[in-house]
Amino acid sequence: MRAPVSGLLGSVRLQRVVSATISLRLRKLTEAMPGRGARLVTGASLKRRGIDAGGIYGPRSRMHLWGEFLTTGSALFLFLALALALSFEFVNGFHDTANAVATVIYTHSLRPYMAVVWSGIWNLIGVLTSTGAVAYGIVSLLPVELVINIGSGAGFAMVFALLLSAIIWNLGTWYLGLPASSSHSLIGSIMGVGLANSLMAPNHVFGEGVNWAQAKNIGLSLVISPVVGFSCAALLFLLCKALIKRPELYRAPEKEKAPPLWIRAILVLTCTGVSFAHGSNDGQKGMGLIMLIMIGVVPGAFALRMNTDTAVIRQIAAESHGATMALRHEMAGATTPADPAGQISAFLKGGGKQSAATIPALAALNEVVSSKLDTVGSFSDLTQGERRALRTSLYLVGEGIGKLAKAHGFTDPADQKVCAQYKSDADKLTKYIPIWVKVSVALALGLGTMIGWKRIVVTVGEKIGKAHLTYAQGASAELVAMATIGAADYFGLPVSTTHVLSSGVAGTMAANHSGLQTQTLRNLLLAWVLTLPVCIFLGAVLFASGFYIVFNVLGLR
Repeated sequence: MRAPVSGLLGSVRLQRVVSATISLRLRKLTEAMPGRGARLVTGASLKRRGIDAGGIYGPRSRMHLWGEFLTTGSALFLFLALALALSFEFVNGFHDTANAVATVIYTHSLRPYMAVVWSGIWNLIGVLTSTGAVAYGIVSLLPVELVINIGSGAGFAMVFALLLSAIIWNLGTWYLGLPASSSHSLIGSIMGVGLANSLMAPNHVFGEGVNWAQAKNIGLSLVISPVVGFSCAALLFLLCKALIKRPELYRAPEKEKAPPLWIRAILVLTCTGVSFAHGSNDGQKGMGLIMLIMIGVVPGAFALRMNTDTAVIRQIAAESHGATMALRHEMAGATTPADPAGQISAFLKGGGKQSAATIPALAALNEVVSSKLDTVGSFSDLTQGERRALRTSLYLVGEGIGKLAKAHGFTDPADQKVCAQYKSDADKLTKYIPIWVKVSVALALGLGTMIGWKRIVVTVGEKIGKAHLTYAQGASAELVAMATIGAADYFGLPVSTTHVLSSGVAGTMAANHSGLQTQTLRNLLLAWVLTLPVCIFLGAVLFASGFYIVFNVLGLR
């Protein structure tokens, strides 16, 4: 008997034996398949494309990232997707937050670079102190099947499509100096992806999975925001003129001369408030997308909050059992469907309605969650696949309970209270933002504010009205914008701060009889109206193109 061959030669021989064995089994499997037209993607065909079962570009090298080994292709996808998400926040910084500094710059309250650095710092602070609720709110707008399968080729196509389309539109409007809404562009891109997915995916009705309620909110925003900004800023300016008899407040600022200390303090305070609120709200959208990317590529590290201690897991497990009992009480004898996860996914789609099987499906899937939580003391005890599966179940159950409560689907308020408390605590296991994600987004947003501010600032300060912005006009527009942010967050009003501030400046110009530049206003309105349809189109086209490349060119699934 031969001695075993070791070293490099042995490794090469072993690899040849394994390759030959796999090829033989694949050939037998192909011959056993019925139908000559059946097509099987083999290892050889994948290698010709530079791909193997481990990922793109084959197993030439592997990278150890966040506790997992990734192929070169997977790591490339990860870094490219992260770069796109941070690029969106960077563009968001010099596109949207330039509105916050326009009034302090044109009233000489702060020097330009001091103003943008100040605004960038407060954007950064706003991101770092945010809760993350808005971050996962943007995720809930995405098609359910793509969210729970984000690690698939279609999931990657979705992420790239919605980020690229939003960036393209934001860069285009920024280049033209038009202050359009970055939030509207992102939501439009998400709707475009949803439409394309409903058209391309099997067993889907066109338009299914699109959040049409958000489309309605944006439509209302296009009507409400300019009216609120224009009228409120004009009224505040006229009130200021009637009560404060200081002529210097209503004249164009002298070159390099700062306003009176009290008006300067108001302008700087409102600039600070708008910048902080923008960071704490809009900055979270990038966080949600980054977490979606990380969960798809490295689920073992990010699918669940890995540092959750045993006591918290036990508490949530007990609440899960209580929620199951509450849901069983609501079932009223209904039978459990064969596919609970599929039933809940259908319910969570844009047009999904509660059926007799919805609550039984929630109860059945939540029993799976309970049994899994009962057996673990730490999430490190679970395999990567088990963590992903548990996250998916928690996501479906939590979102299902949330939608059921909003639709008044519970018959007993006590059952709803039990389920709501369980959802709130269970969400902490999956809806979290690591500190490095917050810092990355904060830096991208802050740097964007400091670098690309000038085009939008010039439009707001010089091109809306025919006269130079006065101290009182700047303070009125900025105060209305800051108050609007607070009201929108508290009451859930569908308004855009970008639209409010731009139209607020126009309102103060009209109230002061300074005259308006109609061409600029026409371009602004056109950009606002076109944001949604253009981004829907871009999102749909880029998703369909990415879908084709991923499945037909790269051969991924």
